[in-house]
Amino acid sequence: MQRAGVRGGAPQEKEGWHGWDAYAPFYDWENAQTLGRRDVAFWQGLATRLGGPALELGCGTGRVSIPVARTGVPLVGVDRSADMLARAARRRRRASLAGGLSLIRGDIRHLPVRRGAFRLVMAPYGVLQSLVRERDLAETLEAVARVLQRGGVFGLDLVSDVPAWQEYTGRVPLRGTFRRGVKLTLIESVRQDRRRRLTRFDQDYIEHRGARRIHHRFSLTFRTLSIRQMTTRLERAGFRVEAVLGDYAGGPWHPEADAWLVLARRV
Repeated sequence: MQRAGVRGGAPQEKEGWHGWDAYAPFYDWENAQTLGRRDVAFWQGLATRLGGPALELGCGTGRVSIPVARTGVPLVGVDRSADMLARAARRRRRASLAGGLSLIRGDIRHLPVRRGAFRLVMAPYGVLQSLVRERDLAETLEAVARVLQRGGVFGLDLVSDVPAWQEYTGRVPLRGTFRRGVKLTLIESVRQDRRRRLTRFDQDYIEHRGARRIHHRFSLTFRTLSIRQMTTRLERAGFRVEAVLGDYAGGPWHPEADAWLVLARRV
């Protein structure tokens, strides 16, 4: 993820989808060292209990959608990044899931699917935090309500520690083997705009190919609301919040919880 803010004035942020094409080659490598698969069983279990069809917002490289589709629940994944979706399509071919997983390039604020098509909509691992403007979130929640069946469930996962990140410059949080013969180092800087609840990560992924150094620089920005603020917006969009969880095992929520998971039903 990444976060944003400039001291002394309001930054002019790009829409939250900017940067994700550049991030695509490194997304799985980074997540394997950070989140890994800790959340996957939660989404598999939810999809299995509710049945399909299901929709994943911001499906990216298929990190969640591939294992969920393997449970037999028909799934549609939507993402705005062509580069992310290309990686998901390769994973789908390797998993032989062509019939059980559809991938669509689209904007989650204006979902390109028919009304009432899904029993479950999933927004894993902070996808909604990429919506950096209030109107972006409102449009997305309205779109989700439109494509959910009455009584369908919207599950969302917020990365709880984003607002607590301290600003720093030029830190090396990750390094390791990227692919055969290639080492990778991430140099990261973090900026916060606490008034606007934005956190920005300026990323420099450096590929080490012998004596060569190849830099890949981009930024990702995230906006974080409190649980109360998010549940209020869900209710305003026509949902009834049924559970707020604090971990992927279904534990109770508290402000210092590892994850902030919300399950809401369309009324």
